[in-house]
Amino acid sequence: MNHLDPVRHVRGESQYVDDIPTQRGTLHAAVFESPLAHGKLLSLDFSAALEQPGVVRILTARDIPGENQIGGIVPDEPLLAEGHVHFRGQPVALVLADTEHQAQAALAFIKVEIEPLPVIVDPRVAAAQGELIVPPRTFSLGDPSAVWSQCAHVFEGVAESGGQEHLYIETQGAYAYPTEMGGLRIISSTQGPTAVQRHTAHVLGIGMHQVEVDVTRLGGGFGGKEDQATVWGALAGLGAFVARRPVKLVLDRMADMRMTGKRHPYSSDFRIGLDADLRILAYEVTFYQNAGAAADLSPAVLERTLFHATNTYFIPNVTATAYSCRTNLPPNTAFRGFGGPQGMFVMESAIVKAAETLGVEPSLIQRRNLLRENDLFSYRQPAEMCNAELSWDTADQIYDLEKSRAEVAAFNAQNEQFKKGLSVMPICFGISFTKTPMNQARALVHIYTDGSVGISTGAVEMGQGVNTKIAQVAAQTLGISPSRIKVESTNTTRVANTSPSAASATADLNGKATQLACQVLLERLLQHACLEYTLNYEGLEIKNEQVLAAGVPADTTWEKLVSSAYWKRVNLTENGHYATPDLHFDPVVNQGYPFAYHVYGTAYTTVTVDCLRGTYTFDAMRIVHDFGESMNPHIDLGQIEGGAVQGIGWMTLEELIYNDEGRLLSNSLNSYKIPDLYAVPEQMPVHFLDTPGHPRAILRSKAVGEPPLMYGIGAYFAVRDAIRAFRPGHQADFSAPITPEKVLLNLYPAKVVAPVKQPAVSAEV
Repeated sequence: MNHLDPVRHVRGESQYVDDIPTQRGTLHAAVFESPLAHGKLLSLDFSAALEQPGVVRILTARDIPGENQIGGIVPDEPLLAEGHVHFRGQPVALVLADTEHQAQAALAFIKVEIEPLPVIVDPRVAAAQGELIVPPRTFSLGDPSAVWSQCAHVFEGVAESGGQEHLYIETQGAYAYPTEMGGLRIISSTQGPTAVQRHTAHVLGIGMHQVEVDVTRLGGGFGGKEDQATVWGALAGLGAFVARRPVKLVLDRMADMRMTGKRHPYSSDFRIGLDADLRILAYEVTFYQNAGAAADLSPAVLERTLFHATNTYFIPNVTATAYSCRTNLPPNTAFRGFGGPQGMFVMESAIVKAAETLGVEPSLIQRRNLLRENDLFSYRQPAEMCNAELSWDTADQIYDLEKSRAEVAAFNAQNEQFKKGLSVMPICFGISFTKTPMNQARALVHIYTDGSVGISTGAVEMGQGVNTKIAQVAAQTLGISPSRIKVESTNTTRVANTSPSAASATADLNGKATQLACQVLLERLLQHACLEYTLNYEGLEIKNEQVLAAGVPADTTWEKLVSSAYWKRVNLTENGHYATPDLHFDPVVNQGYPFAYHVYGTAYTTVTVDCLRGTYTFDAMRIVHDFGESMNPHIDLGQIEGGAVQGIGWMTLEELIYNDEGRLLSNSLNSYKIPDLYAVPEQMPVHFLDTPGHPRAILRSKAVGEPPLMYGIGAYFAVRDAIRAFRPGHQADFSAPITPEKVLLNLYPAKVVAPVKQPAVSAEV
């Protein structure tokens, strides 16, 4: 079944928030943001701004009728700054005007007085000063301290991974309308409609039933709209609620980059111990997460880092500790992988550190320590239906690791300016929300009298093809053509209490709910067919819209059966509810069974580095991936390719930079580089691993959203391998992204020249 949306996309028919025709009387909103990263808010004067053409009203924290708080996990984030400001770009006031241009122009006339306070941008500094979002967490298995003396080799090091800008094509935005009875309808670009609904209601002091949130689709999300879309939905809702007029708020690209949180940067310490046979006996790691100024989803991201701290390896003695550090940056948030990639990068760095020091290939240590069936993760869940070794060995069989390594060595022996590097990146990623109650979903299915079907779920379509998969599940279950099915927009009135479209669990949860609802409807229709057409229930089924009795066409079709059922007053609507079974996790002892299943895979990455310029091209990323029984190979392949390239960008090009005053320096696409066509590997074959799938996956088709991003980590280590081919024995710092500038500094470390002192510039400039 083909993806439902591309035809509409290329014809320009797909509608996003900024495409909605504006209603008469719509006000346009602009946000006045804090110019400082930290300070005491002394005064705010917007009298001159109110006099500007078209300005109708300016709202501050004093105008909020409910509670000025949108923090989810930790209530530490005001909607509008009150008393203090905690990061550059923090919303302070909301300007409402007749046009967008008038609203933006009025911002220049607002005067604010802020008493500066110390600014923290480094998570280690924050931890040293006790600035933590939540208390530190520790996952442990065995006792590393008891076995260090038994290790033949012990290595220590530091690993740094940077942040990452989501750079979704559609920026953050919302369009809010006042409704009867003092309510609101909000069209929001959000992955979490219920979060927007809940927090808007809280801010306005009304019930959730008075706030309807609707999402047709997103122009990309990648986690950046899971929690952070709440701010813009609630601000638009506040404006509409107070002014009793529609309010539209859509950020421009630079404002979006400046005001929103990113992937969390991490600074981490590791210690790894191996025996004489290169088996990892002990591993200790401490993560310092740069959370930004408020919790947002940082505690949950931190937890998933701990869940994935050992990647796809069995280590009998592990202690992993993580600190969520409060800094004066925009609150960092969910991003594809949700903390897992940061943990895996440190694990791979520790293995490479050991391999480089011992003079062996990292793949030797990797293969020797792969998970096997029933091995325990550090949180005590066993590895079940474990495909770690199968994916590795299949990759070796298809792509031939030794041959690939020999080809790289031969090239390097014949070339001085250009050097190739090779890495192997195995992955293991758990699928589920780690907060167990979030693993539930509902689907509302209507069969109309003409045989067409409407489906509403909590899933948000953001390009990943979830609507296509839901339609596919319904069509297969009911035995009808997909053309009869319409997947409705995601709406909090039709389907309430939704979990966000995140954690790679959206298709599983909402697909299973749809499947359950359709199975109940199918059962009703087949029972009706037995009575109406005097058929034996055994062997009765619907295929290709034809009712079959023991494989023989009966004297009715899908359309006739539905019409007949309606006239006999058979219920043609069903609400399906699915909750993933057997999940549990105790956050007090950090043990349990948090994941429905795990996804495995292995990637070989080959790169060619120009050792004169520091630039590089990726020759190939050859992947073996555990899809289970893929229900839609075309969609799944697209997710693998896109996720892997996004991971390459995070590890190599996308350098997110703030200065010591908390100002974003990589604040445009001139200074922040993302992968383009030329950054994509020239060859990118993807082999579908032959496995039976998992019963908790929808139609045994495993999740594909987040796992492939981790293949991009291999790009970093391939570049590092090429550097060592040019400078044998060189051990670079583990610092990602490994940009061309960093490559040059590692190729020629002795030629680094101290920077020339620049003349002072005025504070005003």
